Amino acid sequence: MQLNKVHAVKTIDRIAAELGETVDHLHDLAIGMEPEDGGIWVYGTADVEVLAFSPFGVENLIEMIALERNRQP
Repeated sequence: MQLNKVHAVKTIDRIAAELGETVDHLHDLAIGMEPEDGGIWVYGTADVEVLAFSPFGVENLIEMIALERNRQP
């Protein structure tokens, strides 16, 4: 997937709801993601910042969740 062809992103809140995860958990997983990993910051008015993800970023989050679950005893 070419990242420069992304036409839409989903906010971390929406992804958390879709995946049944908490926003805090996803934020902890995504804190080290770079834009090329599909994670971006969206800046709005009044200093509002929202973490959002491209479809590639959502795939990366799902993989990180699976890896985390496989490590737990």
